[in-house]
Amino acid sequence: MVSADVPRKGIFAGDDPFEISRRWLTEAEAKEINDPNAIAIATVDEGGLPNVRMVLLKEIADDAFVFFTNYESAKGQEIESAGKAAFVMHWKSLRRQVRVRGLIARETPEASDAYYQSRALGSRIGAWASQQSRPLASKTALMEAVAKEGLKHGPKPKRPPFWGGYRITPLEIEFWADGEFRLHDRFRWRRESPDAAWNILRLNP
Repeated sequence: MVSADVPRKGIFAGDDPFEISRRWLTEAEAKEINDPNAIAIATVDEGGLPNVRMVLLKEIADDAFVFFTNYESAKGQEIESAGKAAFVMHWKSLRRQVRVRGLIARETPEASDAYYQSRALGSRIGAWASQQSRPLASKTALMEAVAKEGLKHGPKPKRPPFWGGYRITPLEIEFWADGEFRLHDRFRWRRESPDAAWNILRLNP
């Protein structure tokens, strides 16, 4: 539900920010050369120092944005500690971006299992072999670990218990589109909790 009626037309039209996000992503998929679903996700460590890196967004659900990673990685530990995250998805081809801030929690085991099994075998074995974010002696050592895990788990590996999905439930979504003379269009959707109504404001560029 939307609690404010701010005039929005064209690419900004609609009463569901998740549907608008899906529509923009679909348009980007036809124009972006590589990884139109790439997002720069930001977390903070225990000292409050920000950390940002690129991951691939795998789903825009009806109530959340979903990606997958190693739970024991730096990002995983920071997510588990803070329970909050933010990301930006930017498309140069469309001159648009979507910014999201909100609460983050693990995806269900069933959903993580399903996505894991959809991946290429090499990627599934790689998830077992990589101790993400931790020191690595050499690329050779990594490839040896891949070979070892491949032999251990065979052609039908189960999902590692330390690997799976996260769902970002937004409290704020901003849609941005490039404007002539840097007079960009910005619409911010904000709510106090996941059950509250959205309030929409047009922002200065």
